[in-house]
Amino acid sequence: MVRAGPFETLVKPLTTLGKMDDLKSGIANFYDESSELWENMWGEHMHHGFYPKGGPRRTHQEAQEDMIEQTLQVAGVTKVQNMVDVGCGIGGSSRYIARKFGCTSRGITLSPKQAARANALSAEQGFGDRLSFQVGDALAQPFKDGSFDLVWSMESGEHMPDKRQFVSELCRVCAPGGKIIVVTWCHRVLAPGESLKPDEVSLLDRICEAYYLPAWCSVADYQKLFEEKGIVDIKTRDWSEEVSPFWGAVIATALTTEGLAGLVKAGWTTIKGALVMPLMAEGFRRGLIKFVLITGRKG
Repeated sequence: MVRAGPFETLVKPLTTLGKMDDLKSGIANFYDESSELWENMWGEHMHHGFYPKGGPRRTHQEAQEDMIEQTLQVAGVTKVQNMVDVGCGIGGSSRYIARKFGCTSRGITLSPKQAARANALSAEQGFGDRLSFQVGDALAQPFKDGSFDLVWSMESGEHMPDKRQFVSELCRVCAPGGKIIVVTWCHRVLAPGESLKPDEVSLLDRICEAYYLPAWCSVADYQKLFEEKGIVDIKTRDWSEEVSPFWGAVIATALTTEGLAGLVKAGWTTIKGALVMPLMAEGFRRGLIKFVLITGRKG
């Protein structure tokens, strides 16, 4: 494993090179550029896989579907009529859940290319008008209050610069009695009065620069925001150990001939994302980066 300290110093000038100042534009460009490569290498699910210790050996695509299943199970989701996929990627979660429950889904992403690809794949797979995807801001969602009985955010919360507004919007569009699910990257939970250590801040800063992330928070911060909005039956899970094989697998994929050629074709923004993958792995190893679920019900 590459030690984070020297490697951070090496990649720092690279992660800032060519970086867009506007966060929303940077996120949109990052996914416009990188999504085709991800789909070619990993398929339609743009999130971690779930690898339980001692569990059966699974392909990475199966592990990604297992992540969806585990999330639904913890949240107690047994039926869905209308869902919103916040930060939908190319629509993999929506299609999986629509097949499982026969529901409709509306998805939003900042990436025009992701929205177009999500619509194309859903049409090819016969979903008709049950699924639709559009460019939209998770902090100002283009939906009426109480529109959805499942509000789903799979690995998009880390991009949100205003976590309070993010949670507020999730709650606003959720119907009474509906479920809200956020699966996201967080930093470790801090003790009262504690701050992240300088070396931890440095590591996270390099990741933020490459992936267009704002300041991180902890799962405890999310729980407080859920409670402030009156969400009940709140559950959290730390799945850092269960996703630990993921980044090693992504790094190995990037180092294949196909992966390296795809990185060059995708462009500099995607290459920067690949450069900091060892820092993500190091963050998980050190217990700094946490992969968490938080879910609750709107009363």
